[in-house]
Amino acid sequence: MNAEMLEKMGQGKGFVAALDQSGGSTPKALRLYGVEESEYSGDDEMFDLIHRMRTRIMTSPAFTGDRILGAILFEMTMDRQVEGLGSAEYLWTRKNVVPFLKVDKGLADEADGVQVMKPMPGLDELLARALEHGVFGTKMRSVIKLANSAGVDAVVDQQFEIGNRILDAGLVPIIEPEVDIHSPQKQEAEDLLHAALVRHLDAVPAGRQVMLKLTLPSTDDFYLDLVQHPRVLRVVALSGGYSRAEADSLLRANHGVIASFSRALTEGLSAQQTDEEFNATLDSTIQSIYDASIT
Repeated sequence: MNAEMLEKMGQGKGFVAALDQSGGSTPKALRLYGVEESEYSGDDEMFDLIHRMRTRIMTSPAFTGDRILGAILFEMTMDRQVEGLGSAEYLWTRKNVVPFLKVDKGLADEADGVQVMKPMPGLDELLARALEHGVFGTKMRSVIKLANSAGVDAVVDQQFEIGNRILDAGLVPIIEPEVDIHSPQKQEAEDLLHAALVRHLDAVPAGRQVMLKLTLPSTDDFYLDLVQHPRVLRVVALSGGYSRAEADSLLRANHGVIASFSRALTEGLSAQQTDEEFNATLDSTIQSIYDASIT
């Protein structure tokens, strides 16, 4: 494991940029960026366009390791190049930004008020490729919609089972059991999730650490004990559908938690903007998220 990356992720000031929209969420991401579905045909053209958008973000002078600690990439992004380098290699060597890789294959159908992750065939091979590209860690997402004890346990059990495989491979997993911000039982679901996370974290062997990516909680500083847990390298928050202003405000009330925003990061960016307009918007966005992340 890269000691410099570990130090930056554990101690650095800033946040994690989530640039990992996959096949299901890419059309919406492009639409918000000002590219309509009528402007491309088929997955190949769609992924070319989203890579162009991500490249524009990553190569922007606003996007540097001064304020951004890490960035989460989609598998296809990792396999592509930015300015002649692999995307992960570019992030670290040119921008001093720690690269992560989204490894899940999407969500299974809802059961017991949650969606666990679909099976991940080929995970070991993917982790080996990630290491070759200089990736530091991984991310995988489940969703909790209701305060169902069996469902929440199923989500957290699966996250840590696969997380342990990722640790064995020499990478740091970001455990992401998202609580739906629209859940009618959001606080109750967070209570169950908190208890399940503590049980699993206490069982992580000494010398190992995971990261947690959690929904901004209904109660301020609800996860402060997890921020301080010796088996947790960092707690990051997802924007979860909140506007950037809302997400920043909630984040400021959760000390020690830093952002890992996706949609809130790209809010206001457009394919139609000049580079000057694009870079100015991105710079302002990065500063607002950075400021909210250092409370």
